Amino acid sequence: MTRTPAKLDVLRTAGAIPVLCDLFDAAALSAYAREFAPDLVMHQVTDLPDDRTRIPDFRTRNDRVRSEGTRNLIDAARTARARVLAQSIAWNIGPVIEAHEHLILETDGTVLRYGQLYGPGTYYQDTLPDGPRTVLSAGDREVTVVTSMRNPRVVVFANLLSDAECDEIVQLASARLARSETVQTETGSSEVNEARTSDGMFFERGEHPVCARLESRLATLLSWPIENGEGLQVLRYRPGAEYKPHYDYFDPAQPGTPTILKRGGQRVASIVCYLNTPTRGGATIFPDVQLDVAPVKGNAVFFSYDRAHPATRSLHGGAPVIEGEKWVATKWLREGRFT
Repeated sequence: MTRTPAKLDVLRTAGAIPVLCDLFDAAALSAYAREFAPDLVMHQVTDLPDDRTRIPDFRTRNDRVRSEGTRNLIDAARTARARVLAQSIAWNIGPVIEAHEHLILETDGTVLRYGQLYGPGTYYQDTLPDGPRTVLSAGDREVTVVTSMRNPRVVVFANLLSDAECDEIVQLASARLARSETVQTETGSSEVNEARTSDGMFFERGEHPVCARLESRLATLLSWPIENGEGLQVLRYRPGAEYKPHYDYFDPAQPGTPTILKRGGQRVASIVCYLNTPTRGGATIFPDVQLDVAPVKGNAVFFSYDRAHPATRSLHGGAPVIEGEKWVATKWLREGRFT
């Protein structure tokens, strides 16, 4: 089965029964799975091509392959009671790709990465062939991995922002702060929520050079296109302010979610960048795994959720600030281009 007509002859030569089908056609995938009843379904989880001139077109389609296509393939495999083998072909496998690989592993699939097989339910190290990575390139800056967790997928980065960049973002945001709102999936609109007691504002993508630098840095670090990200949201938490535990994805069961998803699809990951260090309190908390991430100026915490379900264990919140203020810049990544 392939979505590329040129590969049909290759499949015939190999003695296979060639079928032309697109990963985005969920109904056709399931129908073929029932017809052929395969024991194993193979899927390539790819990153960007070596030919950098092809990156814009490649990203547009490949982002959907990683998310929508992967889920469709898994659903079709379940229909046929087949297992999934995902082969990672990439020169820069970042946390977002890993989130989709983990989805395959959690559904009794197998992942082949750098020639090594990982079976159902396993989680592997962030490794390249020559060993663990503790320093990653973010384009114009090297970023240190402070700690990481497999399930849920959480990575803490140090040195993502300089002190000067943090101070500039705070200064630019200060004049536009208002009581923070949250997206209401019941209606698709935004409104004040008593669970969130911070002040905040949104920048448009690339609104200021410092915003553009951070967005470019994150796109490189996470291997996710700039255009698939929402604009930066800057938040200020005064003493006593908090954000009670919640999920960042949009609940599919709520009536307002289809309207929200028209702007770029589901959220798949979040990055919270710390713009200062509070005197006391203000940790980012993950209650399901008893993880507290201390807010340290210039650091950031990344976490992903491969589907809109509590099974991702991506429940998180902002603990109350006890002394001082906490400033953060939050970035949400979408499945597709955010408009």
